[in-house]
Amino acid sequence: MNSEYRTPKSAMILAAGLGVRMRPITYETPKPLIKIGEKSLIQFNLEALVKAGTTNVVVNIHYLPLKMTEFLKNFRLLNIKISNEESELLDSGGGIKNALHLLGNSPFFILNADSYWIDGAAPNLDRLSNAWDPGRMDILLLLAAGTQITGYTGYGDFMMNSNGELTRRPEKVVAPFVYAGVALINSQIFNQTPNGAFSLNLLFDQAIKKRRLYGLRLDGDWYHVGTPDAISDAEQKMNINKY
Repeated sequence: MNSEYRTPKSAMILAAGLGVRMRPITYETPKPLIKIGEKSLIQFNLEALVKAGTTNVVVNIHYLPLKMTEFLKNFRLLNIKISNEESELLDSGGGIKNALHLLGNSPFFILNADSYWIDGAAPNLDRLSNAWDPGRMDILLLLAAGTQITGYTGYGDFMMNSNGELTRRPEKVVAPFVYAGVALINSQIFNQTPNGAFSLNLLFDQAIKKRRLYGLRLDGDWYHVGTPDAISDAEQKMNINKY
């Protein structure tokens, strides 16, 4: 891979969701600020980006924006810019498109604010950077499978061939790979997307049609923190005792 792609200098953290499935906790706490052990979900993501060498991060906010802004302004290890969606939620794809002017024209990381994983032998953001091939890929997803996963009860998201190329899970089939909420993406593919709210799934499907959606299996463990019960499950799995 060309060295200019080794470390994306920019990243987008998707943090504007309402956290409905996390109620009642999210009545007062935005989901990104929910803690696993002593560290909030978004702090984990920010620290992972610092470790990877990314310097510029955009975070979109909507729900309980003052609490999000207060936390972000006190995290000084990155250049953080806020993309304000208080007036209208733009979904994952629309939120990123709205912030492209802050992200630049080079490939960048996307992280869901509630993504939480434990790295294996090598940091997974570094592994994504090293696997990125702009000649073949428009999007590279970090994927989790099988015994790597805690807290997920669905049927999986993607099938992956021996070259890493992804297709959607067929109906009535259990897929081996789950999207772990972390990706590396070519900014140019937003050029033909609609204005307003739309999901990243639109871009995933467009990339599949072009055979330019690829995956990388996570090295380590991935935690799906989607409900209040999942917090204690994750802490127990990681042998964290808050008390």
